[in-house]
Amino acid sequence: MCNSFDYSKLDTILQKHNFDSSNIIAILQDTQEIYRYLPKEVFAYLSEKLGISRAKIYSVATFYENFSLEPKGKYIIKICDGTACHVRKSIPVLEALRKDLGLSEAKKTTDDLMFTVETVSCLGACGLAPAITVNDKVHGTMTPEKAIELLNTLKEEK
Repeated sequence: MCNSFDYSKLDTILQKHNFDSSNIIAILQDTQEIYRYLPKEVFAYLSEKLGISRAKIYSVATFYENFSLEPKGKYIIKICDGTACHVRKSIPVLEALRKDLGLSEAKKTTDDLMFTVETVSCLGACGLAPAITVNDKVHGTMTPEKAIELLNTLKEEK
């Protein structure tokens, strides 16, 4: 295990869950809340502390869509590409955000870990199409221009 990784935060999480392996989902959720993803270092450590295999922990982490093994940005922008949003031109919004941030389908997070841009099948905000969320806050009737304006506001906040 890497010595530069701070395991004290994991110890706090494990204590909160009484080192109970049946709480693995909650433990992983709390871990991801701190790091914004599941660093590779956590698997061996949790395996050792909980007495369950790394493979089992990894299988839980990869089964649930909400867990990420890749670092995510401070601002997670999800762009809906469901039918209503797609028909109302969500793709130009996605393209404008990617272009402004230097991202692509393969590269979803900026190097400074400030922004992650992802597409989702549905945000459940069809009446606001095309819709995006920023850290789960819905922004409706987006255009490429409105998306860049929102992005610039977020950049000023950082």
